[in-house]
Amino acid sequence: MKRFLFFSLSLNLCLFASAQENFSAATGVSLLHNFSPRQQFNAVGHTIHLSAHFSPTQSAYAWVEYYTEGKFKNDFIATAKSPLLSPQQIALVATGRLAYRHFSIGWKHYFKGSYSNDNSVNVYGLAGFGFLFATVSNTFSTNVDTTQYSLATASGSGTVRKLTFDVGLGAERSLAGNIYLFADVRSWLPASSNPSPYLHNQRNVPLPFMLSAGLRILLGSVD
Repeated sequence: MKRFLFFSLSLNLCLFASAQENFSAATGVSLLHNFSPRQQFNAVGHTIHLSAHFSPTQSAYAWVEYYTEGKFKNDFIATAKSPLLSPQQIALVATGRLAYRHFSIGWKHYFKGSYSNDNSVNVYGLAGFGFLFATVSNTFSTNVDTTQYSLATASGSGTVRKLTFDVGLGAERSLAGNIYLFADVRSWLPASSNPSPYLHNQRNVPLPFMLSAGLRILLGSVD
């Protein structure tokens, strides 16, 4: 993953350097709902992204976003490792917390309009690769001796690092001059497996749906 981050950063530096004066900076807010099994939650986030424009309809982007902590609860059963232990099972509630941090690079294609069109609504699609860095923590309603009992999740905290496929669809409209109002829907799909003992379920992490809105400022001159 360190190689991926180094390659991503190097690629973006080359792309934005070659774009010369035609690039944009944008910021916005996001509402996120995570659909991962047994780990569904809502969160609010902030997004910052840069776009390098190579033609009226083709752009490269780099996207950084971070979200508030999401909270979820699930019932678990701790099972005794020895048949001589009593009780054989302990019921408990595990409270999990996840906070997503995400970096993405990819391609932005305008299906309608262009990055500099200020006469009508522009419609675009996003596709790329990302790196997810999430902090995760887990607490139990009942203390359990894990040397004596088996449990599907663990108490404590850690990190989740994964590669992602990133997709999105959005629209924007010029407000005044080089300032554009945008809104889009996006998702990340897991592209690597990195289990964490603190997750309640290892499947489909992450699996969010994001609705974002904000402002994009076109910088420099337009060819």
